Amino acid sequence: MSSVRAAVAELLERCPRIDLLINNAGVMACPLAHTHDGFELQFGTNHLGHFLFTCLLVPSLLAAAPARVVNLSSAGHKMGGVDLDDPNFEQRKYDKWQAYGQSKTANVQFSVALNARLAERGVTVNAVHPGMIMTELGRHLQQEDIEALQASSASLDTRFKTIPAGAATSVWAATSAELEGRGGLYLEDCHVAEPVTEDNPAGGYTDYALDTEAAAGLWQLSERLVKQEFTF
Repeated sequence: MSSVRAAVAELLERCPRIDLLINNAGVMACPLAHTHDGFELQFGTNHLGHFLFTCLLVPSLLAAAPARVVNLSSAGHKMGGVDLDDPNFEQRKYDKWQAYGQSKTANVQFSVALNARLAERGVTVNAVHPGMIMTELGRHLQQEDIEALQASSASLDTRFKTIPAGAATSVWAATSAELEGRGGLYLEDCHVAEPVTEDNPAGGYTDYALDTEAAAGLWQLSERLVKQEFTF
């Protein structure tokens, strides 16, 4: 978190106004590891780092309103919700995919909670599923992991995209006139996604991802973990 705070301090000096913020940093399916502050690596990197970074930049976002925040999530959120009682796997056996799913659900719920706080003042926040893309994000994947993902085609769209195609929904989320004033959404393939259904299990979002009560609980947990409350 100290590196996040240092980055924010430097960025605020350079950019008193921020029109677009795309949170794209992440790790995936890595062996059990922890951040400097002791957070499980995927939860700490994929969610808590973005949570603190974005919240500290809110003054610059409000100064630029209308502004947009885009949080990179994943269809991997279907692998698990957020365990508010044990986010760092201190009381349960570590599972790299469950941990990844938890962090990606957190990205969506953070979008919901932050949008509720800022939308009326002109800052909208959405979550994006970019699709499966062959990048360094998959550095920890073994062949059996790839085979397992491909076998999960009932709940995940396992077709690989090119890097430009994978970036397309983030760009659309950041720039489309169709999304003007709209936030708290889960976006995929350059459109607003629908809930998962029996007829479409591979697309869309789970009920818990956009649950406002779950998002509120995650917000409170996140403030406690980063040791700062935000009153905006």
